[in-house]
Amino acid sequence: MNKLSLQQLDIKNKKVLLRVDFNVPINEKGIITDNTRIKEALDSIQYILRNKGSVILMSHLGRPKGKPNPKLSLEPCAKALALLLKCPVLIAKDCIGPSAQNLVAHLQPNQILLLENLRFDPAEENPSSNPEFAKKLAGFGDVYVNDAFGTAHREHSSTTAITKYFPGKSAMGFLMQKEIDSLHSLIQNPRRPFYAIIGGAKISSKLGVLKSLLKKVDGLFIGGGMAYTLLKTQGYQIGNSIYEEDKLEEALQLIKSCQDQKLPLWLPVDLLVADGFSKDASSKYIQVDQGIPDGWEGMDIGTETIAIWEKSLAKAATIFWNGPLGVFEFPAFAKGTEAIARCIASVKALSIVGGGDSVAAINQLHLARSFSHVSTGGGASLEYLEFGHLPGIDALSDS
Repeated sequence: MNKLSLQQLDIKNKKVLLRVDFNVPINEKGIITDNTRIKEALDSIQYILRNKGSVILMSHLGRPKGKPNPKLSLEPCAKALALLLKCPVLIAKDCIGPSAQNLVAHLQPNQILLLENLRFDPAEENPSSNPEFAKKLAGFGDVYVNDAFGTAHREHSSTTAITKYFPGKSAMGFLMQKEIDSLHSLIQNPRRPFYAIIGGAKISSKLGVLKSLLKKVDGLFIGGGMAYTLLKTQGYQIGNSIYEEDKLEEALQLIKSCQDQKLPLWLPVDLLVADGFSKDASSKYIQVDQGIPDGWEGMDIGTETIAIWEKSLAKAATIFWNGPLGVFEFPAFAKGTEAIARCIASVKALSIVGGGDSVAAINQLHLARSFSHVSTGGGASLEYLEFGHLPGIDALSDS
């Protein structure tokens, strides 16, 4: 990746505009339930402070739809960051308004300022609606660093439009560099056999990456809600299970492509099904070839599937995993996801997890240290594997 890095920037006595991804889960009491993304930004922040720069942090949180929303304020993130760094973190009441302008004007070297949620302004997600937004943000800093891998697939004001105001001074942060290096190795020269496990609810959002992976992997495992679209194309009865009718033809073509390439494709052979979509629903195990009865729906991969997948994954040299394999938010239907997470953690392979709910599963099981790389961006990691580049990285200065 021939892009400018943070180490190559002159940051002494400079104001460093640092785009981070503090889009963390916050409960109804305003408490952050997982601060992983904040922790991942620490290396870049601490490097800037050590080198006598000041840090102006920018992030979004949630989907406020272009309007201020107190429930989506970044204030809890400022407090969490201050605890991690053991130093004060200033927070502006806005992102380009009087509060931000005043705090930036008086910011000293070794100080940290967090601007309020960028998505409180509609121009963050729609740069062309008001180009002045990116220009005003850019006016706060001497140099720009993007460390928000989770948003690198978005063409937003703070990720792409802003870089034109920093010619030769737009760099990758340490997290961005780590993410790209890990994923780049999968594209260029993975150790083999290389297996990919793809789950999640909808096949439509992952068809692109699945087609791309067919050219790279030695085997593909598909679970989660998206598996039922594939099972339906095979003539299996899927009851009330989630599926996408308009994607049946593409799903069938995906299976045919695997067959033509003699590429192993592992689909569930048994399932845990329930008589309703709830955590307390009655459930039972069935074989896929039995068919799911009407009024029942697939909720998790079954025990036989788990055993087959574990045996196959034990042979892997490289594993990429994205997406849960069942309705992970309900404990009764999280067994498949948890079992495969433990399996990957125990295998002597390069293991990369591509963000999203898979990361939540790993964190709940306290397995993060057993994986080679746990990505902070689900959508971004999938798009990078599919296309080999992302808008937020393309926009940065060349090294």
